[in-house]
Amino acid sequence: MAHTVLDVTRLAAQDPVQAAQLLGEVRTAALGSRRAGMAPRAVIEESWSRMLRSGFDPDREPRFALLGRDEIERRRQASPLRHVVPVLRETLLPVADAAHHIMVVADDEGRVLWREGSARVLRRADGMGLEVGADWSEKTVATSGVGTPLVVRRPVQVFSGEHFVRSLLPWTCAGAPISDPRDGRLLGIVNVSGPLEAMHPTTLAWVDSVARLAEARLRELHLTSLERLRAVAAPLLARMDGSRALAVDRDGWTAAVTSVPYTPRVALPVSLSAGRGTVPGLGPCTVEPLPGGWLLRPQERPAGARAALRMVLDVSGPRHWTVTVSGEAGAWTQDLSLRHAELLCLLALDRAGRTASALAADLFGDPRRTVTVRAELSRMRRYLGSLLAHRPYRLHEDAEVEVRFPADRGQLLPPSTAPGVARARGSGLPAPGAC
Repeated sequence: MAHTVLDVTRLAAQDPVQAAQLLGEVRTAALGSRRAGMAPRAVIEESWSRMLRSGFDPDREPRFALLGRDEIERRRQASPLRHVVPVLRETLLPVADAAHHIMVVADDEGRVLWREGSARVLRRADGMGLEVGADWSEKTVATSGVGTPLVVRRPVQVFSGEHFVRSLLPWTCAGAPISDPRDGRLLGIVNVSGPLEAMHPTTLAWVDSVARLAEARLRELHLTSLERLRAVAAPLLARMDGSRALAVDRDGWTAAVTSVPYTPRVALPVSLSAGRGTVPGLGPCTVEPLPGGWLLRPQERPAGARAALRMVLDVSGPRHWTVTVSGEAGAWTQDLSLRHAELLCLLALDRAGRTASALAADLFGDPRRTVTVRAELSRMRRYLGSLLAHRPYRLHEDAEVEVRFPADRGQLLPPSTAPGVARARGSGLPAPGAC
């Protein structure tokens, strides 16, 4: 039987009551495994499928464990979103308040960090658990305009009966993710929420445009901070008489260089401090503090000498995996998530490199999921720096790479379902030409 996908936005704009009724019928049929003439939108159906596979009960009331005030404040101060909350407030709140909506800003885990808007709607939100400090990820609240956009990494509007949890049916929300423009890292989400009858058909486009405005503001702030650091570093570099040096910000983004090749970013060790230290790709350095960053002065090497750069990827354990990078004067170790262990393993086994689409097929069996792959590689570059090259993605040619496998190669990364890892379990190398 063919199904017609309900045009929720148009119908909600024309008759919100009828829209809510139809959505309720579609929800009941879909979650009750009964046939219906209407089908949910693809993004909603995919979210519902995730919930059903996880055993989420649609009649279960979500349990909200709120963060304490100290943890909320710590997360606010640690989040780059704090810099764009004024922009979000200025562009969203005047309209949202008049339309009986509220603005919600959550971090990349779905934790609500800021919430403002109509006092009446805020009280209704309290009754649904949409409070500062609450976890509104899909794993806690199921399908919503906060958690679902975080999963699919694109704007999503969830109308009334499109919510998986029954208690959220009176609610409608639209959310758009905000990413760090420097490296694509997901920072969180901005959301506009309210009753179905108050939601306008252009709400999602409006929220998405504001999210893009926030990203533009973050990009502007980054460039301004680098310009400020460059102005401080310029006279210092000018007096170095040909010595090699770099001025970088606290995250390793390069503001200025002298007598060294320019790279956009270097991987700074977590424990970097003034004095002497080892920076991946640069080797032993003299480190001096600058306002907003560091002055790195690589130690001069004898003519013809090269820095020894070695990476050891330890995937021998069933649940704990690490990468250790060592140079002439020391080494540092980073714990790895499963996804990063998968990616590093695949790159270590194929030193010629992989395209984003090939890695997407390796990880997900779907070469189209390049956005997710690039985002993860950007996160990896935060600690690997120039050791992770691109076009294609690969480990630097000059680095010595060792992979420590489990004794039984079939036990490589046991939790992984990635096709590329499955191949490596059998042969140790991806098949020639395989994606």
